[in-house]
Amino acid sequence: MIINKVKNGIQEPRITLVGAGPGDPDLISLKGVKALQAADVVLYDALVNGALLNHAPEHAIKIFVGSQSDGESFSQDAVNKLMIDYALNYGHVVRLKSGDPFVFAKGFEEVNFAESYSIQTEIVPGISSATGVPGLQKIPMIYGDMSESFWVLSGVNAKGELSSDLSGAAKSRATVVVLMGIERIREIAAVFIAEGKDKLPVAVIENGSANDEKIIVGVVETIAELIEDHKVASPALLVFGDVVSLHPSFARIRDFYHVLSGE
Repeated sequence: MIINKVKNGIQEPRITLVGAGPGDPDLISLKGVKALQAADVVLYDALVNGALLNHAPEHAIKIFVGSQSDGESFSQDAVNKLMIDYALNYGHVVRLKSGDPFVFAKGFEEVNFAESYSIQTEIVPGISSATGVPGLQKIPMIYGDMSESFWVLSGVNAKGELSSDLSGAAKSRATVVVLMGIERIREIAAVFIAEGKDKLPVAVIENGSANDEKIIVGVVETIAELIEDHKVASPALLVFGDVVSLHPSFARIRDFYHVLSGE
């Protein structure tokens, strides 16, 4: 049970980082819902489903602190300061983040900043899109001889450069999930092609778990064209690996290449 503590008539400041999951509001944890129900303030990101705010009390202050390419944007420094200010003045702040707070979500930075002010913090994990979204499409991360491990990486680093980890991932036999990489798909595909994996199955999933979810499957050598043809855009993730061939839509692609090869 989550209880707001009151000391000397003033509610004690505390911050709870809650993972909202990949998009479907039903995918948040029960503990996440309980945290929202006990919130005095909710700071939420752009990719958080707005329906989740209904779990918070009517009196709770709801503040958008996300970033969108065509809208308002908050720096991490500004978000950190808002968390502290609201916690000190109102009590329990729920920092509602899409996916999982510790998977490409700067959860550690926010907790570290809050604790530097001696503010109590708690983490409520969420379903990361990296594993949850492919799973919803019945694409496993690990399966038989196809894959014994998986990589999850960002397509670009903090400097906006292609991730150096892509090379190592492309050399492996693992399932490779790339977040924030769709805009650099041609460069990313080139890394796999350089390793002789031009026919490696790929899935691209846009708005995973949401009502407008879109998925396309193909192979590395033509995936960039498929993305353009189907007008797939962010937020979307890429899944590279033989496990993608288990998706029902891949059957026709397999048949096509069998015909070309004369098998």
